[in-house]
Amino acid sequence: MTSYYKEKLSALRLKKCYDIAPPRVQKYLQAELDHVLQKITSNDIVLELGCGYGRVLSQIATKAAMVIGIDNAYSNLILAKKVLKRYSNCCLLTMDAINLTFRSHMFDFVICIQNGISAFHVDKIKLLAESIRVTKANGYVIFSSYSDKFWEDRLEWFQLQYKFGLIGEINYEKTQNGIISCKDGFTATTIGPEEFLSLTSNFHIEPKIVEVDNSILFCEIKIPKKDFDQS
Repeated sequence: MTSYYKEKLSALRLKKCYDIAPPRVQKYLQAELDHVLQKITSNDIVLELGCGYGRVLSQIATKAAMVIGIDNAYSNLILAKKVLKRYSNCCLLTMDAINLTFRSHMFDFVICIQNGISAFHVDKIKLLAESIRVTKANGYVIFSSYSDKFWEDRLEWFQLQYKFGLIGEINYEKTQNGIISCKDGFTATTIGPEEFLSLTSNFHIEPKIVEVDNSILFCEIKIPKKDFDQS
């Protein structure tokens, strides 16, 4: 499934998904971004996992000292370079989120929003472990997913994406309980509070689960001062 975003839903096609978002989805997208932005200061070094075409990075760059975006789709990064051309504090790299080549304790914030923890279709424990590893003591790792309350609006958004030929026809027999399934093999899942807590229980950390705008579920992890060990 990771190849779907690289081969079928990257760069301008990915941007189109956000351009056609209906008003309620636009409100959700802004609320998600605002929640993250209010935490970042002018001294922070921020890493975004799965930065796509730079939609989020272009906003973070206005607040942070330095922002680094990684993505495994090179076409995304080509477009992101154009989107971010006026920002001198941005760096873009082709990299897998479960195999980061950064040194440990490097970032003040590691951000993986827009349901990346599900959309990446990678080992979630490895994703969390790498995110935590590269974050400084007292820094934050922030993941997001969808609230159950946002189901109808989310489904409408995916229906629009199908209408515009961006994803396959929705398989309504398999589309339920937070899962959107398409007949071309595309699947979009979510992470709920219990699963976030279960995943983070593998580490000596205490996550904070926050719901925002009746649409977004955040898992916020403050890295303790002493190094963690996977239990």
